[in-house]
Amino acid sequence: MPTILAVTEQRDGALRKVSLEVVSAARTLADALGAEVHALVLASGAVSGAEQLGAHGADKVLAVTHADFARYSPDGFAATVAEQGKGAAAIVFAATATGRDLAPRVAAKLGAGLATDATELAVDGGKIVATRPVYGGKALQKVRLEAAPAIVSIRPNTVPATASAKAGVMEPVAAPAFTARVTVTGIKAAASAALDVAEAPVVVSGGRGLREPEQFKLLEDLAAAFGNAAVGASRAVVDAGWREHGAQVGQTGKTVSPNLYVAVGISGAIQHLAGMRTARTIVAINRDKDAPIFKVADYGVVGDLFEILPRLTAEVKTARGD
Repeated sequence: MPTILAVTEQRDGALRKVSLEVVSAARTLADALGAEVHALVLASGAVSGAEQLGAHGADKVLAVTHADFARYSPDGFAATVAEQGKGAAAIVFAATATGRDLAPRVAAKLGAGLATDATELAVDGGKIVATRPVYGGKALQKVRLEAAPAIVSIRPNTVPATASAKAGVMEPVAAPAFTARVTVTGIKAAASAALDVAEAPVVVSGGRGLREPEQFKLLEDLAAAFGNAAVGASRAVVDAGWREHGAQVGQTGKTVSPNLYVAVGISGAIQHLAGMRTARTIVAINRDKDAPIFKVADYGVVGDLFEILPRLTAEVKTARGD
């Protein structure tokens, strides 16, 4: 029986939410091809949440444990995924920072075609077809991958993590021999990053219209009122040192597809739009009624953000019963 390999991600020994989306996407392909889904978990020990993979469509969970896999190991991960992906009909990654680095390495090792940052996957005539935004999100491109394995990465929050109960049998697998040319010795993470903007269902982003970094407290208050929101930023704000790079949304930052994206004081340069225009609902708040952001917004508020944000935060709290 053909297989679809779903490459999951873990952080500090806990399965990342996007992994369930990857397995669900793989399950959709497998059902169309009459294939099994094998979820690959790479870590240095047991991974909390791995038991959910079967409930989201994994027939098997391949657990690869290696001392170097506590953090992302480019050479070790690529060698392991390529080994497990031999003979697979497709390999599915998440288009996260890790997936964007790992998927091309695996494609090169296997001499396979690669479609990145897909927002939709389908099967046509037995071949994988990936739909992905191009030209800064102004157009959609359909990529048909003719040869196996078809390697694709999906944009977080575009494929829902849906229940599709399968066996989820855990199977230990040994990592192949590899030479680690790059070793991660440490990670410096922003202390305030409670939620990753790439995975949060709600993103509240700020731009130069906030005037000074201290005013981001208004965005943090609104995000806290939602309860499930991350605070993002435009490139200009990050370049000015107001926010960490991990919060940057846009072509040179992170690509997000939340249920709700609130753009505050952001003009809407094409580079920023490329990173957020696939959000399900976009709300823009800006003093300039001609700001480009309003062209992609579902709802636009023209006015002074310093007056609007406190009132909006209060209304969200009221709606949530806080």
